Amino acid sequence: MKKTISQKGFTLIELIIVMVILGIMAAIAVPRYLDSIENAEASAEDAVISAIRAGLKQYANNSLLENGQETWPENPFDALADKPAGYTTDNELADTDGEWTFMGYDVSMGHITHKRADNSRFTWDYDYGIGMDEGMDDEAEIGFLGERMTPEESGAQ
Repeated sequence: MKKTISQKGFTLIELIIVMVILGIMAAIAVPRYLDSIENAEASAEDAVISAIRAGLKQYANNSLLENGQETWPENPFDALADKPAGYTTDNELADTDGEWTFMGYDVSMGHITHKRADNSRFTWDYDYGIGMDEGMDDEAEIGFLGERMTPEESGAQ
């Protein structure tokens, strides 16, 4: 009687080939995954800033209706009915993942700051303009909300 040996496993070569293929796939997938996270965080920031811009327009319209002058609030987050997740009022640069803050510097100027999960921080310049409470009722005007910058670019460190 002749015994036949049945093969019930993988050879070492087959396992090595599978590991090489998985390594190549991981080398391609990980950078794409990291890019998708960065793009998602940038999109979320854009959504918050868009909401702030829309809130500031509404705030200016309400101010025009009530006082006859368009003005913006000292803190841009005051123009929002619902603050973004992670918003704090500690008047410091955002230092926790997902934190949003507003730092006022002088009479009308400040920075909105946001810290991402990858520890990068971004800022937006904010100037609420000339308010009516500054004794210049005839010269009240809205300010501006700048574009996304790193703190080094904006000087907010």
